[in-house]
Amino acid sequence: MSLLPDITELIARARADLRMGLAVALGTEDGSGAIALAAETLTADRLADLRHLPGQPVIAITVRRAETLKARAYDGDVARVMIPGDAGLSWVQAVADPSDDLSTPMKGPLQTRRDGSAALHRLAVTLTKSARLLPAAVVLPLADVHAFAATNGLTFIDHARAMPHLAERSPLHEVVAARLPIEVSQAGRLHVFRPEDGGEEHYAIEIGRPDRRKPVLARLHSACFTGDVMGSLKCDCGPQLRGALAQMGEEGAGVLLYLNQEGRGIGLANKMRAYFLQDQGFDTVEANHRLGFEDDERDFRLGSDILTSLGFSSVRLLTNNPAKIAMMERTGIAVTERVPLKVGETAFNRGYLATKAAKSGHLL
Repeated sequence: MSLLPDITELIARARADLRMGLAVALGTEDGSGAIALAAETLTADRLADLRHLPGQPVIAITVRRAETLKARAYDGDVARVMIPGDAGLSWVQAVADPSDDLSTPMKGPLQTRRDGSAALHRLAVTLTKSARLLPAAVVLPLADVHAFAATNGLTFIDHARAMPHLAERSPLHEVVAARLPIEVSQAGRLHVFRPEDGGEEHYAIEIGRPDRRKPVLARLHSACFTGDVMGSLKCDCGPQLRGALAQMGEEGAGVLLYLNQEGRGIGLANKMRAYFLQDQGFDTVEANHRLGFEDDERDFRLGSDILTSLGFSSVRLLTNNPAKIAMMERTGIAVTERVPLKVGETAFNRGYLATKAAKSGHLL
């Protein structure tokens, strides 16, 4: 029936369930199954309910988090940490959340599983990460997961259908565009793009009437609530946003792509967790790793998709990040010129900028 949810809609439902603390059911083609809950939103009552079911639950974490905890990641990119029988909710969440790592460094010794498949554990971690939660999930294998899901009203996610889908970026569609006079140009126009997977919308701010036949002055700007809105001194995002728009206004034409990938793609809550870790002495990359994330979780291909949709095939890119240039070239957008954007250095963000240059290759 056409009214049944497809895999895109089921994954969106699973993300919402995990954010609310509900379990989701996972299954593979060989009949194996499990239920998974996000460690971040797990409650004591649901952990107790989980223990009444047969089997032994584990907490699945990324290899980055495992490295911090000195836990062996036998499965490569994830580790399946055994949950002791007397462990409560605070222990589970301490494994997932690094906020008390320095005050309580000894969380182990942690035992990790090496037998059996980690496919469903990997899927559970991927789902929590895509839900902008801490990338950690409590997973319990179940023999008849289909029946359990039906009886308990749980969303069921098929591994074979979900993993390829999660690895791809969702197609974007323009929802609406309207004139928007702004400080730098009265000839502004805002385009709103919405992904098919129910994720965050992304925006294109068009200045003037850029000629589609020529390279357009463009910037890929990742959303930064703290810098763009609050004027944070910990980063250079706000000055970069305003500087890029000002330069487009001076030239009379340009396109600024505002991509909702806060905190290098980990979301505002996790970004604040990273800031908390930075106050403990870790740099940006180290903080991300301790949380279980990679250096940068953003997908800049979204910018290329939007530019192509708007009819642009070449750009003069306002950036200090070579990765953005490489992405544009790989996805069919020619970069005819890199336009540097060196603004916003403060006493508070000097270390942050140095890390971007040393560890992320930014040209500063």
